[in-house]
This record gives sequence, structure tokens and C-alpha cells, in this order.
Amino acid sequence: MADETRKKEILEKMRNGVIQYDEDACREGANEALEAGLDANEAIFDGLVSGMEEVGRLFEAQEYFVPEILMCADALYAGLDILKPHCKQMDLGLKGSVVIGTVEGDVHDIGKNLVKMMFDVAGFNVYDLGRDVPLDKFVDEQLKTDSDLVCLSAMMTTSMVGMPTVIEKIKAKNPNCMIMIGGAPTSKDLADKWGADGYAEDASNALKEAIKMVAFLKKLRDEKAAKQ
Repeated sequence: MADETRKKEILEKMRNGVIQYDEDACREGANEALEAGLDANEAIFDGLVSGMEEVGRLFEAQEYFVPEILMCADALYAGLDILKPHCKQMDLGLKGSVVIGTVEGDVHDIGKNLVKMMFDVAGFNVYDLGRDVPLDKFVDEQLKTDSDLVCLSAMMTTSMVGMPTVIEKIKAKNPNCMIMIGGAPTSKDLADKWGADGYAEDASNALKEAIKMVAFLKKLRDEKAAKQ
């Protein structure tokens, strides 16, 4: 097992590899993490995801733009491909299922893929619909899988306008389903206005929000079962 100094070096190498879109550095860091006996989950979250969070900040500050983000994502996946087979599912005390996708008209799926990865690692059963997903597909998939949670992602204002339609249709058919929105143009105010149950400003926040929502759902179901 690596000492704390070596551990920090490895995590920093992966973090900087993502920020500097250096795929080789991310691969090397991932391999070094495994060779040093680091926990793969910790390497992903404190190394790769930490780097991607900084990339998100740089994007908001308009220091990075879409081409840089795409290259950063490639670097993240270069490390993730090595680490993911060694991941243990996190014991968060909760299990849930989630339908996730990027709404119709939007092909930007970097954020969605990052959130999906975090749900995978956390032990959620993930139904990934991909990108540019027709609005009714979200409704059909939620009914088909009876998922606890639906996550809608958009990177453009022109595509996020489809979100309220999906929320309204799902809530009409299954009012107990929780819906979370996320993506650069979205906000908590929009989530509240459209009737979504949660808003995720980043991948870490998405997982925290999802756990809170699934816990609330299970509480409702338990209360209903106790009354029967």
C-alpha cells in the first residue's frame, strides 16, 4: 500500500491528466494506482472525477470550451477503462434504478456519462438511453422499467425546453417517480418551475440528490405498505 505522499502524487497525476486532457497521464496514473494498492473507487472519485469537476469550473469561467471538454472526457475515460473493472460497488445503504439520457436535440453527453458512471459505481441499476433521446422514450422507458428515478440532461437552451414536457408526462402516469434535471443551462429555479424533484449542478451533487430522492421514495412505499 502506498504511503500518503505517494497516494497524493498518483491522485494528482490523474486529476491533472484530466484537466490537461492528457490521456497517457491518466492511463499511467490509473495503472500506478492499481500497482500501489489504491482503492479503485477512491482513485476514480478523488483523481479522475475531481479533475472533471475542475474542468466544469473552467467551463463556467469560459476558460474551457466544448472542444477542451471533449478532450478532457477522453482523458477521463482512458483512466476509467483501467480502473472500472477493479471497482467495488459502494455500500450506500440504498439501491435504486434510474433512467438517464440527454434530451432530444442535444448530442452533448459528457455530463450525462459522468453522472451515469457515478450511479454505476454507487450500485444503481442504470438504464442509459444515450443522447438525443426522443421525449416520449423517457416516458416509455420509465413505465417499462418502473425506475425510481429519471435523469434528464441538456447542454443547450434549445434542447432543455423539452424537459418540462417529459416531466409532465411522467408525473401524469407515475406521480411517485422522482425526476432530476441537470446540464449547463439548467438551474434550481427551472427545476422548481417545471416540477422536477431535484437539480444537479455537477456529478457529485447528482448522486447526492439521487440518494435523497430514492430514500424518500422508499419511505413513501414503506408507509403505504404499513397501512395495507
